[in-house]
Amino acid sequence: MKFFIDVQGTLIDDKDKKPIRGAIEFIDALNKKKIPYVIITNNTKKRDFLGYLQDLGFAIEAENYIDPLQVLQEVLGYKKVAAYGVDEFVENIEALGYDLDYKTPEAVVLSVKADYTFEEFADIDEFLLSGAKLYGMHQTSLYVKNNRRYPSVGALLEMFAYATGVEYEVVGKPSKLFFSKAFEKIGGEFDEVMIISDDVQGDLIGAAKLGMKTAFVLSGKFKSAQEILPKLGFKPNIVARNIFEVGQQLGVV
Repeated sequence: MKFFIDVQGTLIDDKDKKPIRGAIEFIDALNKKKIPYVIITNNTKKRDFLGYLQDLGFAIEAENYIDPLQVLQEVLGYKKVAAYGVDEFVENIEALGYDLDYKTPEAVVLSVKADYTFEEFADIDEFLLSGAKLYGMHQTSLYVKNNRRYPSVGALLEMFAYATGVEYEVVGKPSKLFFSKAFEKIGGEFDEVMIISDDVQGDLIGAAKLGMKTAFVLSGKFKSAQEILPKLGFKPNIVARNIFEVGQQLGVV
């Protein structure tokens, strides 16, 4: 078996951004047994997020890592963009060569931030109704900050699609392009892979549609499987408290 592994809520916790119990040991076991895997994060904030994970003690090499910033230019061909997210994300967009334009953008690009305003929502509505294209850096359902759960990019994309009638494109998870780029690192077929994540709607359901096996961990967004699975009618192959427990069930650790 091969693995796609989420980061936030799966390898590191949402509060302190530190390794979840057993996560480092799981990665070490994969490395020791030479089991192919790719870290598939939705990070758009840190340009060297891999380095951050390595500093935490995760023995992850560049060939085992991918994030949406690495594939953005293959998806977003427009030059003038209105980018919304934390300051570091907007700076990353500029560093990739895009021109920030909040008057007549060709595209709107959404990422996570806690202080979206209704004035910004109104601006985005106007841009989209005037013909700008809509992109999400990923389609995460919720994100956690200060022990509270906030609507994430996937929810915002659906809101703007409903408000303006536009369609949107997703750069990171769970887009087929992003998963395909991850596959280029390990080869094989989708049905050979198990994805491990705490995000049912933003990661697991899309992966399952492509034929991947799914493991839902309760170390991140959700306090119990009952909070989300019955509402979606989705049954992961594995439900576990954390990634180490997934490894135990599969005989990896």
